[in-house]
Amino acid sequence: MIRPLLLLLGSYLLGSIPFGLMVGLSWRGVDIRKLGSGNIGFSNALRILGPGPASLVLAGDTLKGVLPVLAGQRLLPLWGIPGAHFWVMGMALAAILGHSFSVFCGFRGGRAVATSLGVLIGVWWPAAVTALCVWLALVGVTRYISVGSIFGAVSVPIHMAIAHRPVHWTIFWAVVALLIVVRHAPNIKRLLAGAETKIGQKVEVRGEDDGE
Repeated sequence: MIRPLLLLLGSYLLGSIPFGLMVGLSWRGVDIRKLGSGNIGFSNALRILGPGPASLVLAGDTLKGVLPVLAGQRLLPLWGIPGAHFWVMGMALAAILGHSFSVFCGFRGGRAVATSLGVLIGVWWPAAVTALCVWLALVGVTRYISVGSIFGAVSVPIHMAIAHRPVHWTIFWAVVALLIVVRHAPNIKRLLAGAETKIGQKVEVRGEDDGE
């Protein structure tokens, strides 16, 4: 039991790595937690740092989701751990929670959209393609990253159910989608009030739109 527990802990710590904060400090010497939305994810990095640094943040946050899943899928069966698929689910969730509640940022973090996408790539990549297409389409039409993120997340359990994937993964993604929607509660309030920030708007005040 020690080894899978260590993998769980490692997944959480990997998910907790604040790439947005690290890139901001190393690229421009700025703490993005003090600018824009105050979030450490891709959206705020894009707004504050620009496309190049934000792409690094996106890649790092996505890998935080991919790597634990791939490690669990390979190592747990190799070790003969019973219920390996449930341990993989635990590792996936640990990585997602690590990003949202990073131990390195006082248990605060991002919306976990990119990290969840990374997990999804490792679990069932066709659903990741579907979610990404939904995200791109809605962001393209509305220019609201939060709208794309919310509906992209909701599309995943629907895709899993339609594709007849294992029930435990459908339930898992329903829970993750709910988490992402809850994490976007401030964005939803602003959308309803017509006060949400669109892509391209420069904002230097904490609490503005952030879909990641």
